Amino acid sequence: MNTYIGIDLGTSSVKLSLVGADGKILKSASRSYPVSYPQSGWSEQSPECWYESTLEAMGELLLDCDKASVRGISFGGQMHGLVILDENDRVLRPAILWNDGRTFKETDYLNTVVGKDVLSQCTANIAFAGFTAPKILWVKENEPEIFAKIKKIMLPKDYLAYMLSGSFATDFSDASGMLLLDVKNRCWSKEMLSTCGIDESMLPTLYESYEKIGTLKKELASKLGLSDHVSIIIGAGDNAGAAVGTGTVNNGSCNISLGTSGTVFVSQDNFFVDSSNALHSFCHSNGKYHLMGCILSAASCNKWWVEDILGTTDFRREESECDQFLGINEVLFLPYLMGERSPHNDTDARGVFIGMRPNTKRSQMTLSVLEGVAFALRDCVEIAKQGGVKIEKTTVCGGGAKSPLWRKILANVLGIPVLRTEIEEGPSYGGAILAMVGCGEYSSVEEATSSLVKIKDETKPEPSLVEKYEKKYQLWKKLYPALKDVYKQF
Repeated sequence: MNTYIGIDLGTSSVKLSLVGADGKILKSASRSYPVSYPQSGWSEQSPECWYESTLEAMGELLLDCDKASVRGISFGGQMHGLVILDENDRVLRPAILWNDGRTFKETDYLNTVVGKDVLSQCTANIAFAGFTAPKILWVKENEPEIFAKIKKIMLPKDYLAYMLSGSFATDFSDASGMLLLDVKNRCWSKEMLSTCGIDESMLPTLYESYEKIGTLKKELASKLGLSDHVSIIIGAGDNAGAAVGTGTVNNGSCNISLGTSGTVFVSQDNFFVDSSNALHSFCHSNGKYHLMGCILSAASCNKWWVEDILGTTDFRREESECDQFLGINEVLFLPYLMGERSPHNDTDARGVFIGMRPNTKRSQMTLSVLEGVAFALRDCVEIAKQGGVKIEKTTVCGGGAKSPLWRKILANVLGIPVLRTEIEEGPSYGGAILAMVGCGEYSSVEEATSSLVKIKDETKPEPSLVEKYEKKYQLWKKLYPALKDVYKQF
């Protein structure tokens, strides 16, 4: 049986899955790496570390496996990060990550001077601090000597693809988050390249996510014990990759990711832009389109609260006494630990607890964190609904999806069933499926997901809880407008 490798290049680790053509995961391996925070609100990582960690994990993955059966490798990777190389392919500086907030001046310049209307016409999106174009402008302004040496600009997973294959490539889904792509027409925007002061030669060739860009370099194939005929398929941004892994490829289907960040991902057959540009309008990995709302802190909020504040790693125990407060919790939490993207686009926003009393329980604080993230995700769903998008159910993936309590909260905050798939590997599984399509195992992404993705369980909303959470959400959503001006004074 043919096998395929999916690589999920995440923010905290790289995860690899070896998947058979029948969709079964045969083996997994991962390696963790650090994130650097040089200044408050900054977030960087070493691209060389991604590559080294990937090769280490690949070596482990392939131990005692039939290496001759491996036909293709593909990716799902963290989006928006700026990786820049010089003429000798040396990395010029650490990658500036998706959750980095340093570009508030550049973002404001793009949205107010260049103008949101112009940006939306050129790219289908407005500027958010996490996007790649503001990062390019930041380097141009603050590190001109580095900017002058740039010969290649790429995204995180594309750096891995380049190192494995030698092909300078990206896919439409990941490129959509750069604010350099004309999403509607699936080409680089000449207007945005001019605005950023870069040439198209600095940017990779564009491919659909399931297309082959080359084969594994001979020296790497020899080192790993693989054939140098192994195909490298370009893959997708992590959310589009996770959407493939959860079967979110048909018109109107929805997936929510509870990873480090949180996303609401709605697959669309046709191009669509919401009137406020609060949601991202991106290309999908199946050759079509999708809408996406992104909150910058999701499972990372829970990790911060439980590990850094409570000083434990027993997440299940912390959740064990929360059920009694479902729908009646007096404590509210704003999950803006890294600022916020959708729908507020505010790098100044911060996390907030409100509503505590002398008798407030530890479990209420824990519950408020889970509820706050769910409310923030509902903000994104509401924007989609205002645009006429109907969301009748959703799959859920990411580390937070393992929590039955969190799934229950989501189902009742959103008022729709929340489903989990049998395989929860997210972007790595989606990457493996894209590799299958690229190697001809399946004729299309839709055919592959229809055959391979199965539902494991469903959490249904409870009418009484839906009603209680509706009232809580209406109160919760008043908090950000009330605090918006206060945030700017920090």
